[in-house]
This record gives sequence, C-alpha cells and structure tokens, in this order.
Amino acid sequence: MDDLKRFRVPVLILSGGEPLLRRDIFLIARRAKEMGFYVGLSSNGTLIDDSNIGRIAQVGFDYVGVSLDGTETTHDRFRRKEGAFRASLAGIRLCRDHRIKVGVRFTMTEDNARDLPALLQLIEDEGIDKFYLSHLNYAGRGNVNRASDAWHETTRRAMDLLFETCWDYQLRGLAKEFVTGNNDADGVYFLHWVRRRFPHVEGRIRAKLVQWGGNASGVNVANIDNLGNVHPDTMWWHHTLGNVRARLFSAIWSDTTDPLMAGLKGRPRRLKGRCGACAYLDICGGNTRVRAEQLTGDPWEEDPACYLTDEEIGLSGSQQRVRLTRYSRKKALSPAPTRA
Repeated sequence: MDDLKRFRVPVLILSGGEPLLRRDIFLIARRAKEMGFYVGLSSNGTLIDDSNIGRIAQVGFDYVGVSLDGTETTHDRFRRKEGAFRASLAGIRLCRDHRIKVGVRFTMTEDNARDLPALLQLIEDEGIDKFYLSHLNYAGRGNVNRASDAWHETTRRAMDLLFETCWDYQLRGLAKEFVTGNNDADGVYFLHWVRRRFPHVEGRIRAKLVQWGGNASGVNVANIDNLGNVHPDTMWWHHTLGNVRARLFSAIWSDTTDPLMAGLKGRPRRLKGRCGACAYLDICGGNTRVRAEQLTGDPWEEDPACYLTDEEIGLSGSQQRVRLTRYSRKKALSPAPTRA
C-alpha cells in the first residue's frame, strides 16, 4: 500500500472471493483509510451481521457493494443456497441503517435479465444508495456462463430501462447512483439516448465521455490477487504481469515489455474488425479485450458483446458487407458453442 500511495493510486477495492473471510480485513481497511485511500468493500453480504457491522462502520468504508443475482428465487438458485438472498439483503439493510453507503451489484445474463425491473424497485423501496449493472465478462467463472450471456436486444432493453429509471429519479429529486460496467459500449449507447432526448447537451456529454476514455484495463484499473499476482484487471487472472512480493507494483504496472500491456496502454488501441473501424473508439476504448481473447484467441479482435448496430457505430456500407462475408465464413467453420 505504501508503493500504491507513492504511485498515486487513489482507490482500493477490497474484494474476493469474500473479503470478510480474511481475519485481518479490518486491519488492512483501517490502514488504507488512514493513508487516504478511497476504500470500497466488495462482498456477497451474507457475512455482514450484528457481530461485525459495528467494526465495518468504524472502519469508515467509502462504499460497500453487495452482489444480488436477481430476486429471491433467482438469487438462491444462482448461489445454490436457500436463504442466500435474505442473508445478503439483511447485510445491505444493516449497512444502510448504520449510514454506510451501500449498493447492489447485478451481473446480467439471459437467465436473470427479467429480474432487473424488480431489483430497481427494490433499490427504491429499501432506500439503497447505488445500483451497479455489470455485463457478463467471458473470463474465469463468467466464461462458464458464456452460452447464457444476455442477447443484444435484451441488453438494449435493460439499458433503456436503466436510463429511464435514472431520469425518473432525477425528476423526483431522489438521490441515486447508477453505474454500468464490463461493456464500454454503454457510453456510446448513452450518447445516442442523449442525442434523441436532449440534443442541446450532446456536445457536452460527448466531451465528458471522451474525457472518461472508455475501457481502462491495463491503464487505470488493475488487479492484485490473493497471492500478490498482478493482472490487467479482475478478468485477466489467466495473464500475470508480475508479483508484488518480488517487484513493486509501480514497476510492474509501468513495464510495457509485455505485449498485452503495451497494447492496452496504446492510444488509440490497434484493434480489428468493428472495434477498429468504430467512429466512437475515443469513447469506448475498444470495450473489453478479454471477451475478444476468450472467443477468438486474439485480444485485439472486435468485442462480441458490442450490442450497437453497424449504423450506430458509423460503419460504412462497404465495411458492413466485408464484415458480413467474414462472419458468415467463420460461422460455417466454427462448431456450435456448448455450455461447460
């Protein structure tokens, strides 16, 4: 943490697995807060109870995020444990009642997308501060669920619902935060929504989105795992850059001799397919490279989870025809995907 502070890292998110299983989690968190980091706790919520809520509050976490996979029936089925939803919700309520900023994280797949409206209602009914919609990433355990990834139309409907819900809260003066992650095409889709609804602010919104820069893997987002191994983000555990027990994080992160890190830090990134030809690369940053790598073996290919149409990303007619031919051949040669 001393090295991270010198390297001007502003935020630490203590995650897992389940970070509350660590006996020294509060020692770590307190020291991080004393050093001036913004400190988040990423939990499944089931271990937040009357025995430790006082210590959680005392640490002063800037944010506690709790994962819910849907409503009670869906969540318990996903977690393979009856009562898991109620335990997680109890942890959320304890944080709320102790004035700890708390939010719900929801990773959407085709199997639980129908639960999104009910979860958004839960956020309002329970007085929860924040909602984070995460798109499925094809890595680690997420790769097992690739066959059930939310279809593009489902994703578009979900984003439309999220935008309209957020705008409704604004009109009613309700303070809520909405965040999406693991699909940087969301920024472009949001810009199109702004263009339709509020064209007079499109330029300002576009400038802010460009300033944000889209995908930050290998640049402004890093992962240090439980063994000290450093990865470009939490979805790249199969690609290790070094270990903080042997080399300072600052040295590892600044080293671009690794081809993947050199490519991720490149601006603009040298991408292929739709991503390479996209008119909004400065907003999206090429989206999530690990999905392209998992599907094609090439991290610089187009992200298969981009749900915008060719017209929406500014592809010309000739580019669309080339893409159609190339992917028709790929589909004919590739075996049908199977669930692991």
